[in-house]
Amino acid sequence: MTRVLLIRHGETDWNRDRRIQGVTDIPLNNTGRRQAAAAAAAIRDIVSPDAALTVVSSDLLRAAETAAIIAAELGIAEPTPEPLLRERAYGEGEGLDVDEFTARYGGHTTEVPGAESPAAVRVRAIEGLRRAVADARRRTGTGEATLLAVAHGALIREVLAHASGGAFPAPGQRLANGSIHELLVEHDRMRLVSSSMV
Repeated sequence: MTRVLLIRHGETDWNRDRRIQGVTDIPLNNTGRRQAAAAAAAIRDIVSPDAALTVVSSDLLRAAETAAIIAAELGIAEPTPEPLLRERAYGEGEGLDVDEFTARYGGHTTEVPGAESPAAVRVRAIEGLRRAVADARRRTGTGEATLLAVAHGALIREVLAHASGGAFPAPGQRLANGSIHELLVEHDRMRLVSSSMV
């Protein structure tokens, strides 16, 4: 069994300004760096000190930087990049503020020219996590491992919906920057254990 702590990256200027980021590579701002350190402190409180931890992240800068801060704060090996954990590509919607995006396209679940569909994001995200879990199990040499995975809001929403049978998150519910969501993965089945809106 593998425990997965799925963490949303810290805040960027585009998050602060309510702009659609998608795969546009925006770095963390100072608030985001503080949120990453706070996530590390929360992880320290919920993970046994002798747990074998592995860190993986999206290869986009905001997630990679969040993961690097968490790894440094916890004194563990640097994160491994996993491109399958990248945020949903929003095509022509990237860079728009949320109100303009909603007025133009009607919301995040609708078709946007050049955007990746939520269903495709879910398939990609699940595959990326399965690969990361398999790698964590190999590294620890046991079936039990703890994986810290840093990713993005739309991708995490799809994973949580999959792991909860569609019960979570509620439509329109925002996943906070730095939030932590606990999953258990056993024999390729994912189950949502808890969700923090930190």
